[in-house]
Amino acid sequence: MALSDSRESVRMAMDTLRSNKLRSGLTILGVVIGVATVITISSLINGVNNRVSDMAKSFGTNVLWLYRWNPIGIRPTAEMLARRYFTNDDCRALNTLPHVVAVSCGRQYSNWQLGVGYVAVKYKDKKIQNTILEGQQPAFATVDDVQFAEGRPFTDDEEFRAANVTDIGHDTAEKLFGSEDPIGKDIEVNGDVFTVIGVLDKYKQAFGSGDNPNDNKVTFPLTTFKKIHPEILDTWVAVKYDDAVNKSVVTEEVRTMLRERRRVRVEKDDDFAIFSPDSILDFWKQITAGLVIFMFAVSSVGLLVGGVGVMNIMLVSVTERTREIGVRKAIGATKRNVLIQFTFEAMTLCALGGLIGIILGTLLTLAIRFGISFPASLSAFWVITGFVVSGVIGLVFGIYPAWKAATLDPIEALRYE
Repeated sequence: MALSDSRESVRMAMDTLRSNKLRSGLTILGVVIGVATVITISSLINGVNNRVSDMAKSFGTNVLWLYRWNPIGIRPTAEMLARRYFTNDDCRALNTLPHVVAVSCGRQYSNWQLGVGYVAVKYKDKKIQNTILEGQQPAFATVDDVQFAEGRPFTDDEEFRAANVTDIGHDTAEKLFGSEDPIGKDIEVNGDVFTVIGVLDKYKQAFGSGDNPNDNKVTFPLTTFKKIHPEILDTWVAVKYDDAVNKSVVTEEVRTMLRERRRVRVEKDDDFAIFSPDSILDFWKQITAGLVIFMFAVSSVGLLVGGVGVMNIMLVSVTERTREIGVRKAIGATKRNVLIQFTFEAMTLCALGGLIGIILGTLLTLAIRFGISFPASLSAFWVITGFVVSGVIGLVFGIYPAWKAATLDPIEALRYE
């Protein structure tokens, strides 16, 4: 009985929709907008989260970075700027920790605010601007999981001799050499000549498909970099450890050793920052939290408007079909039958709006992804959530009109003109 009532209710709901297409469309417009907003914004957040996660992993797995202060999200204070620099002795000491696989110190000459370099690199009559200059120890390839398109990283001997050799970024090689093999060729940086021994693979990036500043980079042995830019003293340390399960242990061991070496008193906070790929994800999640709130705000307004519209049309429908309700009750329909009928009509209206919203949100996501090459990825969770919420809106806002219809007096309803 309940199943047949449900089928009849859905059929009558569809008949109502077909007979009042314009009114029904305007009624569910708010639900459509609300669900489409949820699908589109959640797809953008999901896609960028996936891209940021991939980018963080490309920086190295099972790795910790040590800076004098947290490099993202804050502006360094005078106290932070006055902190002592990391040294090669710190690297050697950290390398003795039980779970540590490799350690590398690094320095960089670049515009940190803009994320690009200051210098131009030349090869014959070709030049590339805004190149980042970086000094690293030979272990950097192991620590950062660096992949080489061609060639190799520099050796301990080249680091010891401060040899004029370099590994260059993907875009640097492409702009300077084109189809020519860059290995063994000499490039000019700030008037000095360096031999290319390796070309790095492209780095992943979070947004778009344009140029990544990290792909326009020239990396030297750290001792060589110190010859070129002796004024750069700020050093970061990258620590590679053996297994992800040991992260907390390694982090605590590194913190303890650095506090001892830097003579930080027990009651004082760390005068350094320990940073990991997870820190990038945590920082990004803080940013996207605002987008999630915005998504809920916009979609809630749309769904609320849609719900009020559904309640309004259902109340009108009850008034228009008063005699029909009276006839149904006169031939044996119970309050429960009428309640189910009108509640299902409201839920069907909203579910249809949710379905249209999902289709619209999906089309917008595809347009964004393939039209402007912005990372966007549909989330099954939010698709299902959007559809379920639209049905719940129909249930919540359809209950009162359904109750009003169910409690009509059949005699009065039959007399209604």
